[in-house]
Amino acid sequence: MLRTTLLATVAALAGLVAHAEPFTFVAMGDTAYGDPAEVYPQFEALIKAVNEHAPLIVLHVGDIKSGSTPCSDENLLAQLAYLNSLSAPVLYSIGDNEWTDCHRKKAGAFDPLERLAFLRKNFFAAPTTLGAVKSQVASQAADGYPENTRLVVQDVTFVTAHVPGSNNNFQIRDITAVSEFMARDAANVKWLEDSFSAAKQSKALVLGIQANIFESNWNTAGDETWEPHSGFANFGAKLIELSAAFGKPVLLVYGDSHVYSQTRPFPMGAPNVLALEVPGEARMDAVEITVDTATSGVFSAALIVNPALVQP
Repeated sequence: MLRTTLLATVAALAGLVAHAEPFTFVAMGDTAYGDPAEVYPQFEALIKAVNEHAPLIVLHVGDIKSGSTPCSDENLLAQLAYLNSLSAPVLYSIGDNEWTDCHRKKAGAFDPLERLAFLRKNFFAAPTTLGAVKSQVASQAADGYPENTRLVVQDVTFVTAHVPGSNNNFQIRDITAVSEFMARDAANVKWLEDSFSAAKQSKALVLGIQANIFESNWNTAGDETWEPHSGFANFGAKLIELSAAFGKPVLLVYGDSHVYSQTRPFPMGAPNVLALEVPGEARMDAVEITVDTATSGVFSAALIVNPALVQP
Protein backbone atom coordinates (compact mmCIF):
# COMPACT_ATOMS: atom_id res chain seq x y z
CA MET A 1 0.00 0.00 0.00
CA LEU A 2 2.85 2.37 0.91
CA ARG A 3 4.63 1.57 -2.36
CA THR A 4 1.45 2.25 -4.38
CA THR A 5 0.93 5.57 -2.63
CA LEU A 6 4.56 6.53 -3.20
CA LEU A 7 4.34 5.70 -6.91
CA ALA A 8 1.17 7.75 -7.23
CA THR A 9 2.85 10.71 -5.50
CA VAL A 10 5.90 10.48 -7.78
CA ALA A 11 3.66 10.34 -10.85
CA ALA A 12 1.73 13.40 -9.68
CA LEU A 13 4.92 15.36 -9.07
CA ALA A 14 6.24 14.35 -12.49
CA GLY A 15 3.07 15.69 -14.03
CA LEU A 16 3.56 19.02 -12.28
CA VAL A 17 7.15 19.28 -13.49
CA ALA A 18 6.18 18.39 -17.06
CA HIS A 19 3.54 21.11 -17.26
CA ALA A 20 5.08 24.50 -17.95
CA GLU A 21 3.47 27.59 -16.52
CA PRO A 22 1.33 29.72 -18.86
CA PHE A 23 3.19 32.61 -20.44
CA THR A 24 2.51 35.44 -22.86
CA PHE A 25 4.15 36.71 -26.00
CA VAL A 26 3.29 39.69 -28.18
CA ALA A 27 2.78 39.66 -31.95
CA MET A 28 2.92 42.78 -34.08
CA GLY A 29 3.68 43.85 -37.64
CA ASP A 30 3.07 46.22 -40.55
CA THR A 31 4.27 49.15 -38.51
CA ALA A 32 5.41 51.88 -38.41
CA TYR A 33 3.87 53.27 -41.62
CA GLY A 34 4.01 56.90 -42.73
CA ASP A 35 5.86 60.11 -42.04
CA PRO A 36 8.36 59.46 -39.21
CA ALA A 37 7.51 62.78 -37.56
CA GLU A 38 3.91 61.60 -37.17
CA VAL A 39 4.15 57.86 -36.70
CA TYR A 40 7.34 57.39 -34.69
CA PRO A 41 5.83 58.90 -31.52
CA GLN A 42 2.83 56.60 -31.97
CA PHE A 43 5.13 53.62 -32.39
CA GLU A 44 7.04 54.61 -29.27
CA ALA A 45 3.77 54.63 -27.34
CA LEU A 46 2.99 51.12 -28.59
CA ILE A 47 6.46 49.87 -27.65
CA LYS A 48 6.01 51.33 -24.14
CA ALA A 49 2.66 49.55 -23.82
CA VAL A 50 4.14 46.25 -25.02
CA ASN A 51 7.03 46.54 -22.55
CA GLU A 52 4.58 47.17 -19.73
CA HIS A 53 2.88 43.85 -20.55
CA ALA A 54 6.25 42.12 -19.98
CA PRO A 55 5.93 39.30 -22.53
CA LEU A 56 8.53 36.53 -22.63
CA ILE A 57 9.05 37.16 -26.33
CA VAL A 58 7.94 39.56 -29.08
CA LEU A 59 7.27 38.38 -32.63
CA HIS A 60 7.39 41.11 -35.31
CA VAL A 61 6.14 39.72 -38.61
CA GLY A 62 7.73 42.35 -40.81
CA ASP A 63 6.92 45.38 -42.91
CA ILE A 64 8.75 47.69 -40.53
CA LYS A 65 7.95 50.57 -42.90
CA SER A 66 5.38 51.28 -45.58
CA GLY A 67 5.94 50.40 -49.21
CA SER A 68 5.92 54.06 -50.22
CA THR A 69 8.58 55.37 -47.84
CA PRO A 70 12.28 55.22 -48.75
CA CYS A 71 14.19 52.00 -48.11
CA SER A 72 17.15 54.08 -46.97
CA ASP A 73 19.77 52.92 -44.50
CA GLU A 74 18.51 55.62 -42.14
CA ASN A 75 14.90 54.40 -42.17
CA LEU A 76 15.78 50.73 -41.82
CA LEU A 77 18.27 51.31 -39.02
CA ALA A 78 15.76 53.51 -37.19
CA GLN A 79 13.40 50.56 -37.11
CA LEU A 80 16.18 48.26 -35.96
CA ALA A 81 16.74 50.61 -33.03
CA TYR A 82 13.03 50.46 -32.20
CA LEU A 83 13.04 46.65 -32.28
CA ASN A 84 16.02 46.70 -29.94
CA SER A 85 14.13 48.99 -27.55
CA LEU A 86 11.63 46.22 -26.83
CA SER A 87 12.53 44.76 -23.46
CA ALA A 88 11.88 41.12 -24.43
CA PRO A 89 13.79 39.04 -26.99
CA VAL A 90 12.44 39.84 -30.47
CA LEU A 91 12.01 37.45 -33.38
CA TYR A 92 11.67 39.35 -36.65
CA SER A 93 10.43 38.01 -39.98
CA ILE A 94 11.42 40.15 -42.99
CA GLY A 95 8.59 41.80 -44.93
CA ASP A 96 8.29 42.87 -48.55
CA ASN A 97 8.35 46.60 -47.78
CA GLU A 98 11.92 46.23 -46.53
CA TRP A 99 13.32 44.88 -49.79
CA THR A 100 11.15 43.31 -52.54
CA ASP A 101 9.21 46.55 -53.09
CA CYS A 102 12.20 48.86 -52.77
CA HIS A 103 12.51 49.14 -56.57
CA ARG A 104 9.48 51.44 -56.51
CA LYS A 105 10.20 55.11 -57.18
CA LYS A 106 8.54 56.25 -53.94
CA ALA A 107 10.62 53.69 -52.04
CA GLY A 108 13.82 55.13 -53.46
CA ALA A 109 14.35 52.94 -56.54
CA PHE A 110 16.79 50.66 -54.71
CA ASP A 111 18.07 47.30 -55.88
CA PRO A 112 15.94 44.81 -53.87
CA LEU A 113 18.74 42.26 -53.53
CA GLU A 114 21.12 44.92 -52.22
CA ARG A 115 18.53 45.91 -49.61
CA LEU A 116 18.07 42.26 -48.62
CA ALA A 117 21.83 41.93 -48.14
CA PHE A 118 21.75 45.06 -45.97
CA LEU A 119 19.02 43.59 -43.78
CA ARG A 120 20.88 40.33 -43.34
CA LYS A 121 24.09 42.13 -42.45
CA ASN A 122 22.54 44.51 -39.91
CA PHE A 123 19.55 42.65 -38.46
CA PHE A 124 20.97 39.12 -38.44
CA ALA A 125 24.69 39.58 -37.87
CA ALA A 126 24.65 37.14 -34.94
CA PRO A 127 22.56 34.02 -34.23
CA THR A 128 20.51 35.82 -31.59
CA THR A 129 17.18 37.53 -31.24
CA LEU A 130 16.83 41.28 -31.47
CA GLY A 131 15.52 43.25 -28.48
CA ALA A 132 17.15 44.58 -25.34
CA VAL A 133 17.63 41.01 -24.09
CA LYS A 134 19.31 38.71 -26.58
CA SER A 135 18.56 34.98 -26.71
CA GLN A 136 20.49 32.45 -28.75
CA VAL A 137 18.58 31.06 -31.74
CA ALA A 138 18.99 28.23 -34.18
CA SER A 139 19.10 29.58 -37.72
CA GLN A 140 19.54 28.66 -41.37
CA ALA A 141 22.64 30.84 -41.67
CA ALA A 142 24.72 27.93 -42.94
CA ASP A 143 22.47 27.82 -46.02
CA GLY A 144 22.61 31.60 -46.49
CA TYR A 145 19.32 32.44 -44.76
CA PRO A 146 20.19 33.78 -41.27
CA GLU A 147 16.76 35.39 -41.05
CA ASN A 148 15.10 31.97 -40.67
CA THR A 149 15.30 31.38 -36.94
CA ARG A 150 14.02 29.07 -34.22
CA LEU A 151 13.74 29.42 -30.46
CA VAL A 152 12.18 27.20 -27.78
CA VAL A 153 10.29 28.98 -25.00
CA GLN A 154 9.31 26.59 -22.22
CA ASP A 155 7.66 23.74 -24.18
CA VAL A 156 6.70 25.74 -27.29
CA THR A 157 8.85 26.09 -30.43
CA PHE A 158 8.87 29.50 -32.14
CA VAL A 159 9.89 29.62 -35.80
CA THR A 160 10.29 32.45 -38.30
CA ALA A 161 10.42 31.91 -42.05
CA HIS A 162 11.19 34.50 -44.70
CA VAL A 163 7.91 34.55 -46.64
CA PRO A 164 7.12 38.16 -47.60
CA GLY A 165 4.18 39.68 -49.42
CA SER A 166 4.30 40.77 -53.06
CA ASN A 167 3.82 37.10 -53.93
CA ASN A 168 6.98 36.05 -52.08
CA ASN A 169 9.06 37.94 -54.68
CA PHE A 170 7.88 35.53 -57.38
CA GLN A 171 7.81 38.28 -60.02
CA ILE A 172 7.57 36.62 -63.42
CA ARG A 173 8.53 39.87 -65.17
CA ASP A 174 11.95 39.77 -63.48
CA ILE A 175 14.24 36.76 -63.97
CA THR A 176 16.50 37.90 -61.11
CA ALA A 177 13.53 37.96 -58.74
CA VAL A 178 12.36 34.55 -59.93
CA SER A 179 15.80 33.04 -59.32
CA GLU A 180 15.92 34.55 -55.82
CA PHE A 181 12.42 33.28 -55.07
CA MET A 182 13.12 29.73 -56.21
CA ALA A 183 16.23 29.39 -54.07
CA ARG A 184 14.63 30.93 -50.96
CA ASP A 185 11.38 28.99 -51.44
CA ALA A 186 13.32 25.71 -51.43
CA ALA A 187 15.24 26.85 -48.34
CA ASN A 188 12.00 27.80 -46.57
CA VAL A 189 10.50 24.37 -47.23
CA LYS A 190 13.65 22.73 -45.85
CA TRP A 191 13.54 25.04 -42.82
CA LEU A 192 9.93 24.06 -42.15
CA GLU A 193 10.87 20.39 -42.30
CA ASP A 194 13.84 20.88 -39.97
CA SER A 195 11.80 22.98 -37.53
CA PHE A 196 8.87 20.59 -37.23
CA SER A 197 11.34 17.76 -36.74
CA ALA A 198 13.13 19.73 -34.01
CA ALA A 199 9.77 20.46 -32.34
CA LYS A 200 8.74 16.83 -31.87
CA GLN A 201 9.01 17.12 -28.10
CA SER A 202 7.26 20.50 -27.95
CA LYS A 203 3.60 20.79 -27.08
CA ALA A 204 2.90 23.46 -29.69
CA LEU A 205 4.55 25.44 -32.47
CA VAL A 206 4.32 29.13 -33.42
CA LEU A 207 5.28 30.13 -36.98
CA GLY A 208 5.78 33.78 -37.92
CA ILE A 209 5.79 34.94 -41.55
CA GLN A 210 4.99 38.29 -43.12
CA ALA A 211 2.72 37.39 -46.03
CA ASN A 212 -1.00 36.85 -46.04
CA ILE A 213 -0.60 33.68 -48.06
CA PHE A 214 -4.36 33.38 -48.54
CA GLU A 215 -5.03 36.78 -50.11
CA SER A 216 -5.45 36.55 -53.92
CA ASN A 217 -3.33 33.39 -54.06
CA TRP A 218 -5.75 31.08 -52.30
CA ASN A 219 -7.90 28.75 -54.36
CA THR A 220 -11.44 29.72 -53.39
CA ALA A 221 -12.81 26.34 -54.49
CA GLY A 222 -12.34 25.21 -50.91
CA ASP A 223 -9.83 22.45 -51.58
CA GLU A 224 -7.03 24.10 -49.57
CA THR A 225 -4.67 24.65 -52.48
CA TRP A 226 -3.08 27.68 -54.11
CA GLU A 227 -3.34 29.05 -57.61
CA PRO A 228 -0.53 27.87 -59.93
CA HIS A 229 1.01 31.36 -60.14
CA SER A 230 1.22 31.67 -56.36
CA GLY A 231 4.57 32.20 -54.72
CA PHE A 232 3.14 30.53 -51.61
CA ALA A 233 2.09 27.17 -53.10
CA ASN A 234 5.10 25.08 -52.07
CA PHE A 235 5.37 26.62 -48.62
CA GLY A 236 1.63 26.38 -47.96
CA ALA A 237 1.36 22.76 -49.05
CA LYS A 238 4.34 21.80 -46.88
CA LEU A 239 2.86 23.67 -43.91
CA ILE A 240 -0.37 21.67 -44.20
CA GLU A 241 1.50 18.38 -44.52
CA LEU A 242 3.84 18.97 -41.59
CA SER A 243 1.18 20.46 -39.32
CA ALA A 244 -1.08 17.46 -39.87
CA ALA A 245 1.76 15.08 -39.04
CA PHE A 246 2.71 17.15 -35.97
CA GLY A 247 -0.82 16.74 -34.63
CA LYS A 248 -0.47 19.39 -31.92
CA PRO A 249 -1.55 23.05 -31.93
CA VAL A 250 0.15 25.25 -34.52
CA LEU A 251 -0.25 29.03 -34.50
CA LEU A 252 0.52 30.78 -37.80
CA VAL A 253 1.09 34.50 -37.19
CA TYR A 254 1.22 36.83 -40.18
CA GLY A 255 0.48 40.39 -41.33
CA ASP A 256 0.40 42.00 -44.76
CA SER A 257 -3.26 43.01 -45.12
CA HIS A 258 -3.54 44.85 -41.78
CA VAL A 259 -6.79 43.33 -40.51
CA TYR A 260 -6.81 41.65 -37.10
CA SER A 261 -8.40 38.23 -37.48
CA GLN A 262 -8.30 34.62 -36.35
CA THR A 263 -9.21 31.72 -38.66
CA ARG A 264 -8.84 27.97 -39.09
CA PRO A 265 -7.56 28.07 -42.69
CA PHE A 266 -7.07 24.32 -43.21
CA PRO A 267 -10.17 22.64 -41.75
CA MET A 268 -9.69 19.54 -43.91
CA GLY A 269 -5.93 19.13 -44.17
CA ALA A 270 -4.70 20.52 -40.85
CA PRO A 271 -7.48 21.59 -38.48
CA ASN A 272 -4.89 22.04 -35.70
CA VAL A 273 -3.60 25.24 -37.38
CA LEU A 274 -4.90 28.53 -36.03
CA ALA A 275 -4.00 31.54 -38.19
CA LEU A 276 -3.76 34.97 -36.59
CA GLU A 277 -3.29 38.14 -38.62
CA VAL A 278 -1.97 41.12 -36.68
CA PRO A 279 -3.36 44.63 -37.18
CA GLY A 280 -1.20 47.22 -38.87
CA GLU A 281 -0.82 50.36 -40.97
CA ALA A 282 -3.12 53.03 -39.49
CA ARG A 283 -4.28 50.60 -36.77
CA MET A 284 -0.93 50.43 -34.96
CA ASP A 285 -1.87 47.96 -32.24
CA ALA A 286 -0.33 44.69 -31.07
CA VAL A 287 -1.70 41.33 -29.94
CA GLU A 288 -0.94 39.66 -26.62
CA ILE A 289 -1.12 35.88 -26.87
CA THR A 290 -1.41 33.71 -23.79
CA VAL A 291 0.12 30.26 -24.13
CA ASP A 292 -1.20 27.56 -21.81
CA THR A 293 -0.26 24.07 -22.90
CA ALA A 294 -2.58 22.59 -20.26
CA THR A 295 -5.58 23.74 -22.29
CA SER A 296 -6.79 22.10 -25.50
CA GLY A 297 -6.47 25.20 -27.66
CA VAL A 298 -3.18 26.35 -26.05
CA PHE A 299 -3.41 29.86 -27.56
CA SER A 300 -5.72 32.76 -26.66
CA ALA A 301 -5.34 36.33 -27.90
CA ALA A 302 -6.27 39.87 -26.88
CA LEU A 303 -5.50 43.24 -28.45
CA ILE A 304 -3.05 45.67 -26.92
CA VAL A 305 -4.58 48.95 -28.02
CA ASN A 306 -2.08 51.68 -28.76
CA PRO A 307 -2.71 54.41 -26.17
CA ALA A 308 -1.56 57.07 -28.67
CA LEU A 309 -4.47 56.14 -30.96
CA VAL A 310 -7.21 56.18 -28.32
CA GLN A 311 -9.61 59.05 -28.86
CA PRO A 312 -9.84 61.34 -25.82
